[in-house]
Amino acid sequence: MAERYCFGVDIGGTTVKLGLFNTAGDVKYKWEIPTRKDEDGKFIIPDIAEAISKVIDEKKIDIKDVAGVGMGAPGPVDKQGVVNRCVNLGWGIKNIAKELEDLLKVPVKAGNDANVAALGEMWKGGGKGYDNIVLVTLGTGVGGGIIIDGEIMAGSAGAGGEIGHIHVEDDESESCGCGNKGCLEQYASATGLVRIANKQLKSKDKDSVLRNSEVTAKTVFDAVKAGDELAVEIAEEFGEYLGKGLAVVACVVNPEIFVIGGGVSKAGEILLTFIEKYYRKYVFHASREALFALATLGNDAGIYGAAKLVLDEAG
Repeated sequence: MAERYCFGVDIGGTTVKLGLFNTAGDVKYKWEIPTRKDEDGKFIIPDIAEAISKVIDEKKIDIKDVAGVGMGAPGPVDKQGVVNRCVNLGWGIKNIAKELEDLLKVPVKAGNDANVAALGEMWKGGGKGYDNIVLVTLGTGVGGGIIIDGEIMAGSAGAGGEIGHIHVEDDESESCGCGNKGCLEQYASATGLVRIANKQLKSKDKDSVLRNSEVTAKTVFDAVKAGDELAVEIAEEFGEYLGKGLAVVACVVNPEIFVIGGGVSKAGEILLTFIEKYYRKYVFHASREALFALATLGNDAGIYGAAKLVLDEAG
C-alpha cells in the first residue's frame, strides 16, 4: 500500500512555511516561500498552491495519496476556512480553504495560526501527552491557542484564544495595537517587557547592567540569570501581569498544562518561575495544579499543527 501524505502550511507576514508529512506525522521535507502581500495579498494562496504542486511533482507523489492540506493564518478563521480580516496580509473576508482546495483539488482545512501551533505542540511538542492545553506565544505580541479535549477552541468567529487582549491594567494611557488600553500584550510581550524595563530604569536609581546595554527581552533575562537586582524586579512585574492573565484563562478553560513559546521563551526555565509564582497566587484553587512547560517545536509548531488539522479531518 502506497504511503499517504499531507501538507502543513503556516502563513506568516514575511514567509510562508511549508512541510510535507506522512500520515504518521513524520516531516519528510520543509521549505519556505516569500509572502507576497502586494495587491491585498491576492498572490498568497496561488503561490502556496504552486509551491505544493511543485513538490508533489518533484517527489513523484500521486495526488490520490495526498490526504489534504492544513493551513494556519494570522487572523480569526472560522470552521469553513473563512478568514475574517488578516490585516498583516491585506485580506478582508476571504475563504482561504476553498480557494486552495479549488486550485489543488485536495481537501483543505484552515485555522488561526496560534490555535494551529497549539495543536502542533499538543501533538508533537511541549504539550505531548495532554489533551487540554493552552499555548502562550510571547513574541512581538502575545498570542494564544487553546485545545480542549484534543480539539481547537476557536469560538464563534475564530477569535478564541486571543489572550493577548485580556484587560489587565486600568491605569494605562497608551493604546494597544488593537485600539484598547491595558491589554496583557502591552506588558507580557517582548516589547511589553522592554516597556516595563525602561519605565523601571527611569523611575529607580539602582545600579544595573541594563543601563549600559540595549534593553531587550534577552538582555533582561540574561541580567536576571546574573543576579541583577533591578532586572529581577522587572521580571517580577512582567511575571505578575502574565501570571494574573493566565489565572483568568484557567478559570475559563481549566487546562492541564500551559506551554510557553515565542521569542521570550528562549530565556528558558527561569522564565517559568516568574509566571508560575503569580499564577499560583491568583488562580482559582481547582486550576492551581496546572503544569507549565516550554514549547519545543519552535517555528515548526505551525506546520505540525496544520498537518494535524487535516489529518484529524481525514480520520
